[in-house]
Amino acid sequence: MKKIIYLLVISLFISCAKKVFSEKWTKKIAPEEFRARFETTQGNFDIYAKRSWSPKGVDRLHSLIKHNYYVEMPIFRVVPNFVAQFGIHKDSLINKAWNNFTLQDEPVIAKNDSMTISFARGGANTRTTQIFINLKNNNRLDTLNYGGAKGFPVVAKVTKGFENVLKFYDKYGDKLGYRQDSIQKYGNSFIKRKYPEIDFIHKAYILK
Repeated sequence: MKKIIYLLVISLFISCAKKVFSEKWTKKIAPEEFRARFETTQGNFDIYAKRSWSPKGVDRLHSLIKHNYYVEMPIFRVVPNFVAQFGIHKDSLINKAWNNFTLQDEPVIAKNDSMTISFARGGANTRTTQIFINLKNNNRLDTLNYGGAKGFPVVAKVTKGFENVLKFYDKYGDKLGYRQDSIQKYGNSFIKRKYPEIDFIHKAYILK
């Protein structure tokens, strides 16, 4: 019964809130390459994405940026000399809507070098909305076997604003990596109350 109610709520949300989520966005094909800008509390950084690196991943990244997913979003996991991770929306219904459409795994084409971007995942075919920026050459992630999947396919790389990425607050380390359920449930109010130093992405948009 709970599952049925949940599905009804999601269906109602999707039908009444086309501006914040539409299932058709999960099926859109990205351009062969594109550039985007992220405005953050530490300044801007620009990215370049290439579809041949990870077609399904780049399609998803393009849709998320184009449809204003990365807005007022906490960079909740910054592990020094490893990664900066984000992608949990402040609205739990929007999170759940996107999380219903997971991506199939793909081979790793580009290496997880410093300032490249890959989707986070928790096992096979689980990529959805969370991405991370490599803060150093993390080439072991190219072949790492975890949860039945091999490697983390790169979808983009930072081309400008490296110094701003490196300024993201990292003293909480991996603490919030283990509290994602609370972020999903309580959103930014939880973050700002319990972890006030965390940096945020104000917005992201495609560059012409």
